[in-house]
Amino acid sequence: MSQELERVYTINLGKVLLSVDTHRAPRAINMIKEFARHHMKTSDIKIEEDLAHIIWSRGVRSPPRKIRVRMSKTDEGYILVSPYTDEKETPKEVKKETPKEVKKETPKEVKKETPKEVKKETPTKVKKETPTKVKKETPTKVKKETPTKVKKETPAKKTPKKI
Repeated sequence: MSQELERVYTINLGKVLLSVDTHRAPRAINMIKEFARHHMKTSDIKIEEDLAHIIWSRGVRSPPRKIRVRMSKTDEGYILVSPYTDEKETPKEVKKETPKEVKKETPKEVKKETPKEVKKETPTKVKKETPTKVKKETPTKVKKETPTKVKKETPAKKTPKKI
């Protein structure tokens, strides 16, 4: 059973946010070590300084959510975890051939006009007219006339006089 000497992983550090905000970057470091221990089957793990700088770059409270790392086994027997850098060769530039029928015409003599010196006029200070305060007429409170109770005058009852 042959084991590869170098592997590339993307580590999800989303669970870092579950810890107290002042302990997030150290927890991210511990999560990377634990991930390497699990996948590389070795307990001796060293994190490269560049990777630590990437994790701590935004401070202790907000480490990155995901990080791409390269884990390689050294001759001494420990695992070195470093940031992944894409080392693929860039493709050669492909020249776009223009059809022979379409030719770009370039004028033979083009005179470049240099702009004449223009005096910059400094704007004169204009006093802003402040609008005079217009008093808004507040509506006066109108007392509603409530109908007063009118006593109905009833004709007096004539009581028979006693003799």
